[in-house]
Amino acid sequence: MGRLILAINPGSTSTKIALYDEKEQVFVKTLRHSAEEISKYPDVISQYEFRKNAILDALKENNVELSSISAIVGRGGLLKPISAGVYEVNDAMIEDLKAAKMGEHASNLGAIIASNLAHSVNGCRAFIADPVVVDELQDVARISGHPLFPKISIFHALNQRAIAKMYAESIGKKYSELNLVVVHLGGGVSVGAHCQGRIIDVNNALNGEGPFSPERSGTLPALQLAQACFSGKYTYEDIKSMIVGKGGIVAHLGTNSMMEVEKKVEEGDPKFTLISDAFAYNVVKWIGSMAAVLGGNVDAILLTGGIAYNTPMMKQIEDMVKFIAPVRIYPGEDEMGALAMNGLAVLDGKEDVKVY
Repeated sequence: MGRLILAINPGSTSTKIALYDEKEQVFVKTLRHSAEEISKYPDVISQYEFRKNAILDALKENNVELSSISAIVGRGGLLKPISAGVYEVNDAMIEDLKAAKMGEHASNLGAIIASNLAHSVNGCRAFIADPVVVDELQDVARISGHPLFPKISIFHALNQRAIAKMYAESIGKKYSELNLVVVHLGGGVSVGAHCQGRIIDVNNALNGEGPFSPERSGTLPALQLAQACFSGKYTYEDIKSMIVGKGGIVAHLGTNSMMEVEKKVEEGDPKFTLISDAFAYNVVKWIGSMAAVLGGNVDAILLTGGIAYNTPMMKQIEDMVKFIAPVRIYPGEDEMGALAMNGLAVLDGKEDVKVY
């Protein structure tokens, strides 16, 4: 047995954990938390002991001694904007997460639980890697059409960088040597311009920018949105849910399942086909814009995420953008593996650890 690495990814109604023996996955487990269990706690931080104990119980059930673990990598939460990479969990990070200075989300517990568990083991280290708040935007990318609305970087940094590094390794090059457009296609959609190891531009995949997704509206016509806000028909919460949660595919078609959309398209349903085509069309437009950010010097376009399993749609997108660069498709996502491999890279001295 080599060095064991534990990955922890807290979500709103579950905590996913995975144990790796070096690069080999030992097990992965999703610990489900019922609404009744979660409702006992007034906020996310108060769930800390409950979720930590659930993890310890799962390790015990799988005959894993905490003392045998070399590193624990938690999903990075809503921190202040930081550069990409692996960060050792420190007091400043824990303080910001406990105070929810940048927002409250279950992922805030990842670093806190990792640190607590690691401190109980001699020589064990606690990290986070590529949280959603990674911000490497070039200055011009931060400027919107009004100074009240600067661009915010929130996107699928963990999966985008993991896929970019995987592609680089597959062609025998370093990530830092390549210019890539990486597209994460899931519940949210993010399209990033990766310039020699830095993500210099990307759409805000959470708060309403870029292509629409199964549950998010993406970019909307600003004046029409303002008119809806002041029409008296909708509350703030109504508008918020139009943008995140009840926008995009689900608003048009009444479903957020892209598998159902694919099935309906195969059956020839005209409405589903139109919205599916529009989804692909919007993704293509953003790929083109990020290719322009890179000056047209693009080594590859990488498509990943759950929607990348939709082979006809991926071919549709590829046919429209392959004139820019070769397209490679990596269906699904492996956030747990990405977390663990980032931790292993630090232990191996292949990745420098950063300080928050």
